[in-house]
Amino acid sequence: MSDAPLHAIVPDSSAGRRFDAVLAELFPDYSRSRLTTWIKSGDARLNGEVVRPRDPVRGGEQVTLSVVLEVQTHSEPEDIALDVLYEDEHVIVIDKPAGLVVHPGAGNPAGTLVNALLHRDPSLNALPRAGIVHRLDKDTSGVMVVARTLPAHTALIDQLSSRAVHRQYLAVVVGALVSGGTANAAIDRHPRDRIRMAVRDDGREAVTHYRLRERFRAHTLLECRLETGRTHQIRVHMQHLKHPIVGDPLYGGPLKLPRGATPELVEALRGFRRQALHAETLEFAHPVSGERIRCTAAVPADMVALADRLREDTREAAERGR
Repeated sequence: MSDAPLHAIVPDSSAGRRFDAVLAELFPDYSRSRLTTWIKSGDARLNGEVVRPRDPVRGGEQVTLSVVLEVQTHSEPEDIALDVLYEDEHVIVIDKPAGLVVHPGAGNPAGTLVNALLHRDPSLNALPRAGIVHRLDKDTSGVMVVARTLPAHTALIDQLSSRAVHRQYLAVVVGALVSGGTANAAIDRHPRDRIRMAVRDDGREAVTHYRLRERFRAHTLLECRLETGRTHQIRVHMQHLKHPIVGDPLYGGPLKLPRGATPELVEALRGFRRQALHAETLEFAHPVSGERIRCTAAVPADMVALADRLREDTREAAERGR
């Protein structure tokens, strides 16, 4: 798939600078790495000539960029229903249900969000990962934004990298917290278990802000805001704080029941088979207009039912103590 060539003139003030650096300034909608690839393939030319990324410019030359978007995503389209919260020609914002895998992989070659997106918009196969710029774990529900064009993809990646995207989650954790706070603990791959992540001194910076949304007798509903976006970040940080997320199969540990728990509460906690984590709100600058886009996904029924049961347990315990 190709678009009409794009043209620009190298400013005289850029004389002596590398071609790849100047090209990145002339075409900021595209990533530096992609532009470098186009220089090497001859799709980005200087006065009609193929040059190297490091070659200097003189100023005044014409740049021609023949944008060639090859198929990047080879998954098959599948008719999987999507709950779309916002959509235009540049982005799609969806409410991902728990249980839906984002990317195809070992054990999940089909039936993923990528397959669903390609059915909705086949042109997404020209974008890396079908336009997905961030991910949610399989059993985490909530808001995700997907780019529909290469410029939108670049802009959203830049916003995520610069921490300009507001990402707010809800989590039900073990323990009755008395206040909010910030988890500032570096995260990287677990040294022995490659499936898990862990807090490590030599890891990558990871910051999670959290505050109390509702306090129960032996659990807490937390509102968590990501400053960084490491794999499993909230799940790892909550475990590190010794308040793991209810139902978390990797980081939750053994089931903990409050004293005198009713059979209904025991059943609710034992029966919650995924991490009680929901991406509630996502806010970002529209990649073209710059307008702030804010989307909120309703709390899923299983987490609503869990919170209702914990709320009822707290009320009944208070009545017994009177």
